[in-house]
Amino acid sequence: MSEGALSPIVVEGRNCWRIERADKARMIVDAADYYALLERLMAGAKERILLIGWDFDPRIALKPDGQGQGEPLGDYLLRLAHEKPGRDIDILRWNFGGLKQFAMPRILSMVARWKLTRSISFRLDSAHPVGCSHHQKVAVFDDHLAVCGGIDVGSRRWDTREHKDGDPHRTDPGGKPYMPWHDSTMILAGAVGNALADLGNERWQRATKKPLRDIAGDGENWPDDLEPDFHGVEVAISRTRAEYEDCEEIREIEQLYLDMIAAAKRFIYFENQYFTCGKIAAAIAERLNEDDPPEFVMVMPETADGWLEQMAMDAARVKLVREIAKAKYGDRLKVYFPRTAGGEAIYVHAKTAIVDDRMIRVGSANMNNRSMGLDSECDVTIDAALSANTGVEPTIRRLRESLIAEHLGVEPVDVGRRFEGTGSLIETIEGLRGDGRSLELLDLTKPGPLDDYIAENELLDPDSPDAMFESLTERGLRKSWHRGRDWMKRHRPFGRRSG
Repeated sequence: MSEGALSPIVVEGRNCWRIERADKARMIVDAADYYALLERLMAGAKERILLIGWDFDPRIALKPDGQGQGEPLGDYLLRLAHEKPGRDIDILRWNFGGLKQFAMPRILSMVARWKLTRSISFRLDSAHPVGCSHHQKVAVFDDHLAVCGGIDVGSRRWDTREHKDGDPHRTDPGGKPYMPWHDSTMILAGAVGNALADLGNERWQRATKKPLRDIAGDGENWPDDLEPDFHGVEVAISRTRAEYEDCEEIREIEQLYLDMIAAAKRFIYFENQYFTCGKIAAAIAERLNEDDPPEFVMVMPETADGWLEQMAMDAARVKLVREIAKAKYGDRLKVYFPRTAGGEAIYVHAKTAIVDDRMIRVGSANMNNRSMGLDSECDVTIDAALSANTGVEPTIRRLRESLIAEHLGVEPVDVGRRFEGTGSLIETIEGLRGDGRSLELLDLTKPGPLDDYIAENELLDPDSPDAMFESLTERGLRKSWHRGRDWMKRHRPFGRRSG
């Protein structure tokens, strides 16, 4: 490798499962665009539609009208089944959330209608330890075209990149309005789609004890009017899976987070729902104790979704950020939340990371303990240092500028121009923040005693099945922080590679 050349962050068998070719790939931002695309992808599938999710709500409309209504997804799937009876429609949903939905008459009625339709198979996946969830969000079409990311096909997810105040389209199946919602996923075609089909088939077989039907899978069906962001790139697939029966524990996602943090030279831009993993926080703090460290920018929700999550996750986030701030260059971490033009907080559900404009990662994994070793997760990564990916940096930079511009209510060119002038991601954002649609710094007020206790002991955020049953003296934020600090000290040379 020539002096100054980048070394790949993704390494098969270390922090990813497989690295496969994508003939085409594109990042999809926010569910309005994804749902409209999903409708077309399902209609275009020839042999199989495979949908795997944490949530799946057949009542939602993929293209809601001005009252948030439209053809329900469940009816749309029935229509597809009748139009092409030979095409399989296989749906795998995490069991706990699915069982709760069965209390809703509309959903129970729809599932019953699916059961009477030969080509539709709807299954609940309980193949996991107690307390775990299946959090992966993957869709595969004809074993060749796939979507992997953070967007659930569920209620209260649809929104546009404009995140308009009071948008009447943003109404749940019960007729109630919901808050603006930011999310992301990625569509990929080629061998990587086949790999994600393998992942889906494994999940299906463990859940149902039967494999999916073999299909030819010889057509990509990429929409003609959908311009790819990437052509002919290698994509890494990283997973989390808890040990269960004959399944070994997989912590590729945790390792990738640590390796990204160690390798960053200038910055990492995160969009994520949670930041409660002490190991990741300690790794960031160790970097910020170095001379001239990279910047870390996080765009997150102002508060977690739900009062119990707010007590546990918000308090842990504040504790970790306050601790990182004690580092030598602690001011190189900034945590923001986005707001609408009218000042309403936008909920960030995306799980995206961009490192130095040389690597982009999109998936289902949060920066919490559960995503490191408890819940099933799946992320995809494009790393410019892989031989097939030479020259992708400008595309990754364009995607980063587009995301930041969306949150700041400015044009991507404004973000690019400001960054060229400052060389600093934080200075760029600070220089473009303003009234109305913008990013707001997170309030770091110290949590109260009860919130502090729940957060400190990771009562709602264990990192493995065994951790749920550990005594409080054997677990907690401090211990996970020390694990991250020790890892960074052992692997510090990794972070000082050339390039």
